[in-house]
Amino acid sequence: MKNQMQLPNCIKTPDFLQRFQWVADPVGYMEGAVQQYPDMFTAKIVGFGNTLVFVQHPQTIQKILTNDRKTFAALGHQNRILRPLLGDYSVIMVEGDRHKQRRQFLMPPFHGERMQAYGQMICHLTEKVFSQLPQNLPFSARTAMQDISLQLILQAVFGLKEGERYQKLKHLLVLMADLFRSPLSSSFLFFPFLQKDLGAWSPWGGFVRQRQQINELLYAEIAERRQKPDPDRIDILSLLMSSRDEEGKPMTDQELRDELMTLLFAGHETTATAMAWGLYWIHHLPQVREKLLQELDTLGSSPDPMSIVRLPYLTAVCNETLRIYPVAMLTFPRVVQEPVELLGYQLEPGTTVTGCIYLTHQREDLYPQAKQFKPERFLERQFSPYEFMPFGGGVRRCVGDALAQVEMKLALATILSHYQLALVDSRPERPQRRGVTLTPAGGVKMVITGERLHKQSLQATATSVV
Repeated sequence: MKNQMQLPNCIKTPDFLQRFQWVADPVGYMEGAVQQYPDMFTAKIVGFGNTLVFVQHPQTIQKILTNDRKTFAALGHQNRILRPLLGDYSVIMVEGDRHKQRRQFLMPPFHGERMQAYGQMICHLTEKVFSQLPQNLPFSARTAMQDISLQLILQAVFGLKEGERYQKLKHLLVLMADLFRSPLSSSFLFFPFLQKDLGAWSPWGGFVRQRQQINELLYAEIAERRQKPDPDRIDILSLLMSSRDEEGKPMTDQELRDELMTLLFAGHETTATAMAWGLYWIHHLPQVREKLLQELDTLGSSPDPMSIVRLPYLTAVCNETLRIYPVAMLTFPRVVQEPVELLGYQLEPGTTVTGCIYLTHQREDLYPQAKQFKPERFLERQFSPYEFMPFGGGVRRCVGDALAQVEMKLALATILSHYQLALVDSRPERPQRRGVTLTPAGGVKMVITGERLHKQSLQATATSVV
């Protein structure tokens, strides 16, 4: 018999404990809940109103994310947890036709021929950052990958490579991102009552001042571009500034600022974390590293970046990295607009639902031995976009997913091809909350033990000596 007019599978733990655990230990929270309710449960957690229905059943997630707006609406205000960072006019916040139009503005720079130019840029930046790291001294892979990713996004978004504004922005964005590096500091995003400016030395006060400094830099860049438009520039800011809506109106300074913040944060933080996880798994499992190196060596000593991107085992390693600990745990929420049945439960209008990416990726019926890192699973079968969904799905799928995947593959391939690395700690790396994402708790401490020469390079060296 169907359950009528009630929220499905409510977690019995007291609300305040659920809220605390969701912020402090989201993986523990989700894994505890899914043992009781494998396909769907109702959580009382912060950041999404009073209740949020988690769904980890692929066909049901597909129904939620691809249904017309009459049944499930993607309401930007439901993402209010990100408002202090991104503002009100980000593509993540806007709704309906405005959201659709904004996505259309943002899609071209992340696809097609732009990828060729980004490919060369990624390889160059990776070589630059790693050439500056000392050998035989521990470093944080998460920090190094953030450096690569941030430089790439600054170049792609602004066309900036150097100069005072570039350096200031880079410095401030790292500082701001690091404010939410732990579950404790992330709690400022989840509990609005903590968002009190008690002066420059208070956590939220420091955040507010850093945000103001970033705003000043962004608005200065926008003003400069408006005064001296350059039709030959192809960076994302230039493309956004030249775009017009149906009435022929350009984006306002505030809209541009919020979009830039979204691209800068969403575009570098998440990718940096994914690449750090990739380095961890590749070096945690020597057989994965050996297999990858064999595949990379088949391309010779200076392969075309797009040839690297197409390598099947490298692609499988990146996919398995994004599966086992997806950076984003949840899809953007949807709000039920008219009564609908999901998995035998009747959901009423106003109910907020989300696809749980993490738990879907941990389903044993989809991914046998789900806790094990096995890239081969992506060579053995195809997964639907609602079984494997590291970038979300539907109309709110990540705009920069193609660039993120290219960046991940090329950065990892460049590092592996040029350097021999080792993990400093033999203990397993654990996922931990960083803002609204999952990051390696220890930052993946590594050491460069030497440089790696290709067989072709060795042959060339030998020939030149002769």
